[in-house]
Amino acid sequence: SSQFVSCSAHEIRDNFSGCCDRMATISRFLSRRSLSSIAKKFIVSESEVPTSWYNIQADLPVPLPPPLHPGELRPCGPEDFAPLFPMSLIAQEVSAERHIEIPEPVREVLSLWRPSPLIRASRWENMLGLPPDVKVFYKYEGVSPSGSHKTNTAVPQVYYNKQAGTQKITTETGAGQWGSALAWSGAQFDMPIEVYQVKVSYEQKPYRKAFIEACGARIFPSPSTRTQFGTQCLAEDPQTNGSLGMAISEAIEACVTSPGGAAKYALGSVLSHVLMHQTVIGQEAIEQLAVAGDYPDVVVGCTGGGSNFAGIALPLLGQQLRGEAPKSATRFLAVEPAACPSLTRGRYCYDFGDTAKMTPLIKSHTLGASFMPPSLHSGGLRYHAMAPLISHIKELGLLEARAVKQSAAFDAGHTFFKAEGILPAPEATHAIEGAMVEALAAKERGDPKVILFNMCGHGHFDMLAWTKYAAGEIEDYEYPEESISEALKNVPGMNGVDWPMPSAS
Repeated sequence: SSQFVSCSAHEIRDNFSGCCDRMATISRFLSRRSLSSIAKKFIVSESEVPTSWYNIQADLPVPLPPPLHPGELRPCGPEDFAPLFPMSLIAQEVSAERHIEIPEPVREVLSLWRPSPLIRASRWENMLGLPPDVKVFYKYEGVSPSGSHKTNTAVPQVYYNKQAGTQKITTETGAGQWGSALAWSGAQFDMPIEVYQVKVSYEQKPYRKAFIEACGARIFPSPSTRTQFGTQCLAEDPQTNGSLGMAISEAIEACVTSPGGAAKYALGSVLSHVLMHQTVIGQEAIEQLAVAGDYPDVVVGCTGGGSNFAGIALPLLGQQLRGEAPKSATRFLAVEPAACPSLTRGRYCYDFGDTAKMTPLIKSHTLGASFMPPSLHSGGLRYHAMAPLISHIKELGLLEARAVKQSAAFDAGHTFFKAEGILPAPEATHAIEGAMVEALAAKERGDPKVILFNMCGHGHFDMLAWTKYAAGEIEDYEYPEESISEALKNVPGMNGVDWPMPSAS
């Protein structure tokens, strides 16, 4: 560039430091030019919104273990789920079809924000000092009306309930992402929504309550006195912080005791049809990566119940299983909090999905239905068990899992925010940390690597957690092994329940 003058021999002798300063300026200029030449966003047209959901059960080498009736210890049939869900969603839960069509009214609502952008994290790469052959991409789901990926399943769940004549939907929420998504989706189809939010999150995140109520839904801290189970929990411990298992129990009780069975229940994670609805994320990512001319060596997502990880990972894993992937050895990494380590420290066995033991038994990695996450945990992902589908895939050796302390997750999320300009939800910081560790390891080894992670939501409703981080008050907590052992004592799968059931001999 003409603004930079060559360094003469005289200048080098007499003004060496000035010349070095000038060369540093040139270097910074060239660095900026290099960054500006990197394509940042990969956005496909609205016509590319997927027309069907992908069901990985069609491609699994071993079928998913069935849910069991808790009293009769037999595989559950559709009639066992009918008090909670409309038959259309039950059919999706048990389907073995590879693709299930997305209804046009659902697709029309999804097109408000879908396809979501695939973004090359070039500024973050630069901050981390990554070489040009270590690339990081993220799928940004914070563009949805509720600020997270949860709206991808909330919309179809409300739609199918509306079609079935449901008059009210009850649900639980932890950090509030799912409650917000369902409340907004309820407003799209004129469906009343009733949300039970884990008490500690209800108190920490008042703006989630404001958002939910602005959508016309009702929200209550859990445990509450609105249900028999909630009343019992408060009698046993008036100061309880609540848990996702408790909130699920309250939402289910509110559903099954509704007059005339007019209410149904909706779940934001764990169940197979919920995970399937999220596969629009990965399907879009495959098309966008083709535009970018890349394909991931590693796919990373955070895990609590498993839905956002499923959304980004399952369509790409399906390509691997069918032998259609451009790369044959892509790894899939699930990152969970050390305070709620179901995949890394839970036991793979049959357990209840809620604290009151009202649900069918599901086979998954569990910490025990009585598991209570610590109140100091700010990172979300609080559920005691993993989605049966994700657990099954892990047991098949198709994914890896690691647990991360929340201070490390927030540290990674903070660097990402400073570089990329998106303040992540605490849950998403776990995926960011996982992607960062993979990228830095590739740099250290000198390995070319393409990393894809799901940036599942923004943190604009989570400012208390970020306030604590700024004040140096984020505390690490590793769930004690003795507490896990205690919670597992009464888990059915730890006491002989399995399928097929072991013989009496």
